[in-house]
Amino acid sequence: MKKRTLSLLSFVLLLAACGGNQAPVVEPDPAPTEAALDQVVAEGKLLPVPSVELAFAAAGVVDEVLVESGQEVTAGEVLARLQNHEAIQAEVAQAEQAYLLEEQTFDRAEAEALAELAAANEAVRQAQYELDNFDIPSDLRGMTASEALTYTYENLEVAREAFEPYRYLEERLEKELAREDPANPRVYRDTAKTYKKRLDDAWADYDKAIRWAGLEADVEGAKARRAQAGQELEALLSDGTAVETSVALAQFESARTRLTAARAALAGYELRAPFDGTLLSLDLALGESVLPGRPVGFLADTRHWQVETTDLAEIDIARVNLEDPVTIKLDAFPGEEFTGKVIEIDPVGREYLGDMTYQVTVLLDAADERFKWNMTAIVTIDTR
Repeated sequence: MKKRTLSLLSFVLLLAACGGNQAPVVEPDPAPTEAALDQVVAEGKLLPVPSVELAFAAAGVVDEVLVESGQEVTAGEVLARLQNHEAIQAEVAQAEQAYLLEEQTFDRAEAEALAELAAANEAVRQAQYELDNFDIPSDLRGMTASEALTYTYENLEVAREAFEPYRYLEERLEKELAREDPANPRVYRDTAKTYKKRLDDAWADYDKAIRWAGLEADVEGAKARRAQAGQELEALLSDGTAVETSVALAQFESARTRLTAARAALAGYELRAPFDGTLLSLDLALGESVLPGRPVGFLADTRHWQVETTDLAEIDIARVNLEDPVTIKLDAFPGEEFTGKVIEIDPVGREYLGDMTYQVTVLLDAADERFKWNMTAIVTIDTR
């Protein structure tokens, strides 16, 4: 009996050893729930909107700091000034007075004619700049805009005629295959795609030619406007006092140039609020040296907040739409939830930690006085 018991025990141990060598059973991943398919989750940063980093436009030494962090400011309000700003302000005042005096040498008609001439010159400059920076397609170079229009239109007509038999490919293919040898149909999908691609390219070239011709027309129109303005001004100067008026005109233009330069110089010595908002921080001390463009403060309208996502993957972006409702959780406030909606979807992807991501902007429905710039947020977008 004892020997039989030992044999049974040995058999049990052998079974246990054999079972230990078996591969572990891998449970399949559970299928995603319906709720998971209706949601997209991403991380982001909380930001007030609008918001801006403040910086001086000129280098210098801080002479005045007129506000404090946390203070409400209005658009155009001076926040700080650099040393020597009084001298620049005096130059602005003198330039303004000189400009007004020179302006008074003209009557209203002459001043309006001068303003029109200046506007016409600016229109010519802008139109010519747009034309000079237009990227002419390589196959159109060497042509005039008119020749390009003719050439691209002819190509478009050829492409349209070639594609015409394939406009209703799906219907025709079904009918053709029903009555012909399926192995040798007369209508092919690949052929249709080829002709459709040629038609799309022809339309693109034609659109570019139209844009080119339009830019040239803008330049010619602006030049005609400038010529007309010049003729009107000349008519005003041909009343027997042309020499005196021409001198006054030159002095007027010089005074305006000095005023513009003085105001630009003063703007570099003053730090102003670009919009109404809360000065979240201002890192300035009297006597401190500052560099142009270096941020010294942050201004924001804290009545409105948004979250900009940082890691929304391309596999999820296709399910996100404008106006989708969003639930927001902030690391700073565990257990609390805030609501909002999608207001912007960036169409350009950016690489983030090796993956392609797309930024989505979520506007919160309500602000909270506890919100802080750049708080970490988790957004759950309801894509239903």
